[in-house]
Amino acid sequence: MQSDMNSNHQPHRKTHLTAGGKPRMINVAAKPVTHRRAVASIKVILPDEILEYLSAGEIQTPKGAVFATAVIAGTMAAKKTSDLIPFCHPIPVEDCRISISFEKTTAVVTCSVETHAKTGVEMEALTGAATAALTIYDMCKGVAPGIIIDNLRLLEKTGGSH
Repeated sequence: MQSDMNSNHQPHRKTHLTAGGKPRMINVAAKPVTHRRAVASIKVILPDEILEYLSAGEIQTPKGAVFATAVIAGTMAAKKTSDLIPFCHPIPVEDCRISISFEKTTAVVTCSVETHAKTGVEMEALTGAATAALTIYDMCKGVAPGIIIDNLRLLEKTGGSH
């Protein structure tokens, strides 16, 4: 359980709220530009029927190459995160790498994002991973129902304060 008080016993300031309780974007003007990196992952649990479409590490459905399309979609989403999440700052995504590994019937999507900016890229990494997973879902749903997307999580964050 987290405390509502910091170490000085001052009330925790809600950074995304004004003094009047209205939502707002955090001001990062005074923060230094630093190298920042975040890595997120998510799992897509696919029914056994999908295995007949798996060849050489790629799933080919009537919609096309699933993993290749998911990498493109996830990369596009990471770069557009500030258009999707209201209080995310638009930041220059300098690198976005999405990898998809296959373990039995589970596709594990990992998204790594890097920038030099005043704020981190956690939301970009999470958005990239989630969108890649949703793309896998969309491209496979006509082949086999029962796909499960699970366990979206931030694996790593470097740069800035934690």
